[in-house]
Amino acid sequence: MRHSLVIVGAGPRGTGILERLAANAPELYAGPGLDIHLVDPHPPGGGRVWRHDQSPLLWMNSQAKDVTMFTDDTVEVEGPVLPGPSLDEWAGLDGRAFAGRREQSRYLRWVYEKAVAGLPPGTVVHHHRRRAVRVAGPRAGRQAVWLEGVTAPLAADAVVLAQGHLDAEPDDEQRELAAHAERHGLVHLPPDFTADTDLTRLAPGEPALVRGFGLAFVDLMVLLTEGRGGRYEGDAHDTYVPSGREPVLYVGSRRGVPYHCKIGYDWTGEPPPLPRYLGPAQIDELLARPGGHDFRRDVWPLIEKELGFAHYHRLLTAHPERARMAWRDFEEKYDACAPGSPERDALVASAVPDPADRLDLTALDRPLSGVRHTSYEALQEGLRGHIARDLARRHDPAHSPDLAVFLGLLSVYGQLTRLPDVGTWWHGFFSLLASGPPGPRLRQLLALSRAGVVRFLGADVDVAAEGGVFRARSATLPGHVTEARALVEARLPQPTVARTRDPLLRALHAEGAAVTGAGLLAVHPADGRVLDRAGVPHPRRFALGPHTNARGAGAFTRPRTNSPSFRQNDATARALLDILGAAR
Repeated sequence: MRHSLVIVGAGPRGTGILERLAANAPELYAGPGLDIHLVDPHPPGGGRVWRHDQSPLLWMNSQAKDVTMFTDDTVEVEGPVLPGPSLDEWAGLDGRAFAGRREQSRYLRWVYEKAVAGLPPGTVVHHHRRRAVRVAGPRAGRQAVWLEGVTAPLAADAVVLAQGHLDAEPDDEQRELAAHAERHGLVHLPPDFTADTDLTRLAPGEPALVRGFGLAFVDLMVLLTEGRGGRYEGDAHDTYVPSGREPVLYVGSRRGVPYHCKIGYDWTGEPPPLPRYLGPAQIDELLARPGGHDFRRDVWPLIEKELGFAHYHRLLTAHPERARMAWRDFEEKYDACAPGSPERDALVASAVPDPADRLDLTALDRPLSGVRHTSYEALQEGLRGHIARDLARRHDPAHSPDLAVFLGLLSVYGQLTRLPDVGTWWHGFFSLLASGPPGPRLRQLLALSRAGVVRFLGADVDVAAEGGVFRARSATLPGHVTEARALVEARLPQPTVARTRDPLLRALHAEGAAVTGAGLLAVHPADGRVLDRAGVPHPRRFALGPHTNARGAGAFTRPRTNSPSFRQNDATARALLDILGAAR
């Protein structure tokens, strides 16, 4: 009997698992023929998010040199390291270029085809362009995976759920907003993947409230401006010429500012020796606590100290003229200070005379906290100034401690993948500092603001459905109300199992699969096995990705960063091959 594996989701995560299966099979699999069933309505490699069939105007938000699907000698895996080209090497691009998503789709398709070609002889990969709707079967035997519109299920010795970002049912607030829009003939676009949103409902010249200032907003901005025929002029592309078909976007969010743009210079010199205060030993200690741990009380202080270490290591070693203390003296004293203590604050104040050179994570998280403007125009000027300063700083190596903090964030993220549930705030904070848009996108945002196509609302934006319209208020401009007949929620839905539209995950949860406090599918941190509500891992069901607590740091990663995603993929692939090798 041929062995069988079902992978639900054929995007980057599913492709990464295939690559690790091919890499590990010579050591672990000597069985008969193997059928691998990929279940995804979208093409293998790119999947839904990275499919080729989307606007050529949409970019990646990473430089081409920072994107790879291949392991290298920094990656700590049991399986073999099989190096391969990063996106820039494969496509012949300038490493600093921000490639279009179509180019990334081609790269992912090539990685997929290379992985398939490397699978053991006798392996057949079947792509089913459908959705999986249910998985069932005994713990000790073969699983059955039902596909939408197909009577007979797929038989599988093991199943991997790698669906990626999921659609979700609206929460109470979104249902109320949608009902108000239906009653009054308004436009309400709920959280969604922007490339799939029906933007034709936003009329030219009409105001639209936009809630969300992250990457989903950047895509929205592009599709509603250049995507409707507008263009940029000038040597720096700093003047926008409208087509007249654009809506007027009034954008705000909790923070009220866009994510920090990508850093535009390379690292030089000695990197900070990380991890230092949040490494494997500290994670082991947190996991071993009988009463569990609290993120804000137990984990965040370690993160804060780790990021401070990275920042001041760089400042005092690369820019010693801006400090009153030698690094070795500072390091010894910093090491002895408790996270967030007055002693540490005093040490930093004495060693770093300019407050602008000190790391203030609270100010970075909420830059408009306490900021109040007295006029609409003052708010616009204030936000343009904030964005312009961010652009200048993120492209100036005199501020290279910012890049050290970025490296610290990557180190922290890699460690936190072992903790079962860190909540949603951390992922937002990480994205704010480490996963923002390319610099050119913020320059375009400034041009759109000057042209009046984009207008800023400020921070702590509250949207109310009242008076037959949508009304937005912000703490940054007290007393000011902005009205519109359209509201866009510029963000992805929260990937909770309770509200997902994925019928397979809903059924899995109903039948006993556990979820975390944040609503994510609970899996074993070692290899991604799905946990039941008693904490027992299923011997044949695995899950990885943003709908689980094994989220990793993205589907692909920067080369030479010991990616947690690679480590997860390798561990899962090896567990799968063990199951397949033992199957009868």
